[in-house]
Amino acid sequence: MPERLLGEHDVETPYGMLHVTVRGTPRANKPVIMTYHDIGLNHKMCFNTLFNYEDMQEIMKHFAVYHIDAPGAQQEAPQFPSGYQFPSMDQLAEMILPVIEHFSLKSVIGIGVGAGAYILTRFALNHPAFVEGLVLINIDTCAKGWIDWATSKLSELTNTLTDILMTHHFSQDELLNNHDLVQMYREHMAHDLNHHNLSLFVHSYDSRRDLDIMRPTGALTAHHKTLTCQVMLVVGDSSPVLDAVIECNSRLDPTSTTLLKMADCGGLPQVVQPGKLTEAFKYFLQGMGYIPSVVDRRMSTGAVPSASMTRLARSRTASSSSVSSADGAVRSRGRTRTQSEGSEGSPVAPPGNPQTMEVSC
Repeated sequence: MPERLLGEHDVETPYGMLHVTVRGTPRANKPVIMTYHDIGLNHKMCFNTLFNYEDMQEIMKHFAVYHIDAPGAQQEAPQFPSGYQFPSMDQLAEMILPVIEHFSLKSVIGIGVGAGAYILTRFALNHPAFVEGLVLINIDTCAKGWIDWATSKLSELTNTLTDILMTHHFSQDELLNNHDLVQMYREHMAHDLNHHNLSLFVHSYDSRRDLDIMRPTGALTAHHKTLTCQVMLVVGDSSPVLDAVIECNSRLDPTSTTLLKMADCGGLPQVVQPGKLTEAFKYFLQGMGYIPSVVDRRMSTGAVPSASMTRLARSRTASSSSVSSADGAVRSRGRTRTQSEGSEGSPVAPPGNPQTMEVSC
């Protein structure tokens, strides 16, 4: 990559400009890492803690990183004029393709949080050839229901935008007990972002469509798709969107999906538990064949074989489907069953039942 491409860029797309920050040099035989942040954040607020973590910096010596900021979310972004039509979530996903073409990228591994996870997933569904893997933190693949929509509108009348975003990012326990973290992000949201621009992004996310992902069974219709890449779902065990992530897990192919449920963690696992997330990301890359072995500085044995993913695994999730109907609509929702470990420490799975690997850490 020419040196001039490193740094910050504004990329023109059919739906407006996208701000992209490039770190590192792409390798000819590897995808790049592409990130997309959540509402109420930009790429620095969302990912700096994770990418500044020492072990993550070791990984990034082998990959280039492309951080995408949503329109108007970058630092010191100018305010959109009155009447500006902010892109829909579907359009935000389509804005990624011009970025890939602008930098002549062959493929990406996406890391998205919340709204960013939704956008990267939509892009992967529409353009699977460009996406080799996805790390989806706090993803909600479903459209807002009428009750959620009404609750959101009532909240807008009684709370500030910052207050609404705090409940989006943090569990009630975190809001009550993790005062330093909550206050830091409250200050960021209150002072480092343009609230007019931010409100447009929030409205776009609240108006999202259902992604219509369905677990592959050989009977997918034109209106239902599935992810064909490797996927790692990440959620804190007290996250406000824990149920939504479990729902997403029930819709994905269990042979290519890992669910990482992080203990003692709420809505920002990449901030609260960067070490654990980095370790899981190492194994994710190993499973894709891009890191044959990684050096764990805490282990005297040096190289960690790819099979070491299993040492984090304490359970497997058997995601069976329960079918319920409401107003004539049929909806699948996953049920999680934890299997006991066998005598040799391997999780026992019932024969013939596809399994999603669940990693608890």
